[in-house]
Amino acid sequence: MMKKNRTPVMILAGGFGTRLKEETEFRPKPMVPIGGHPMLWHIMKIYAHFGYYRFIICLGYKSEMIKNYFLNYRMEDTTFTISTKTGTIVEHQSLAEDWEVTLVNTGLDCMTGGRVARAAQYVDTDSFLLTYGDGLANVDIAALVEFHKAHNRHATITGVNLPSRFGNVALEGDAITSFAEKMQIEDAWINGGFMVLNRDFLSYLSCDSSCVLEQQPLKQAALDGQLMMYKRILAMHGHRA
Repeated sequence: MMKKNRTPVMILAGGFGTRLKEETEFRPKPMVPIGGHPMLWHIMKIYAHFGYYRFIICLGYKSEMIKNYFLNYRMEDTTFTISTKTGTIVEHQSLAEDWEVTLVNTGLDCMTGGRVARAAQYVDTDSFLLTYGDGLANVDIAALVEFHKAHNRHATITGVNLPSRFGNVALEGDAITSFAEKMQIEDAWINGGFMVLNRDFLSYLSCDSSCVLEQQPLKQAALDGQLMMYKRILAMHGHRA
C-alpha cells in the first residue's frame, strides 16, 4: 500500500469549459462523466495512487454541482439501511475514498493565477501540487516530485512533446528559459499541467481576478531561472482536430 503523503493537491475546477460546450452548458467540465465517474474523480485517483489524499478544489462556474457531489459522495458509494421514521442510518459497506477535500469558492470570472492565489491560504506545507480539472494523463507523480526536489527551483511543470496551440516553452536542458501561452509552434514542448510549486512561487501571483498563471507568473519564473520542466510523458502523435 502506498504511504500517505499530506502534501495538498490543488485542482483548478472553476473555468467555463467553452471547448466542451455540449457538456459544460449544464455542468462544469471537471464533472463531465467518464466511465461512471466525473473527470475530477479520475484526476484525484491519479494522485491517490501515489499516496496523496488532501485536495484543494478551486471552484467557480457551477460550483454548487461540485459541492453537492462531495457532500453526497460517501452515500453514493455506501451500502446502508435507513429508517424512514427516525432518519437513522446504519452503514454496512463503503467504497468511498479516504480523501480530505477542501472546496474553495475562487470567483466566477477569476483566471487561473488568481484562483491559485485565493486558495493558497489552505496550503500548509512548503510545496504543493497543482493541475487542471480537465486533463488526464499517465504521469508518474512520485518521479515528478523527486525531480522537483532535486533541482531546488520554485516551480516544475510536466511537459508533453507534440504540436499544439497550448502553452509552449523554450528549454536549456530541463530549465525553462521562456514560456509563451498558446503560440502555434510545431513539435514544441508544451505545458501538460501536473505541476509542483513551492510556496515561494506564490510571490509571482496576485488575488486579482485578471491574474493568469500561464502568462506573467510562469513567464517571469522562467526569466528568473525558477521554472523547470519534467519531460517524462511519452510524446503523443495523431491527427490534429
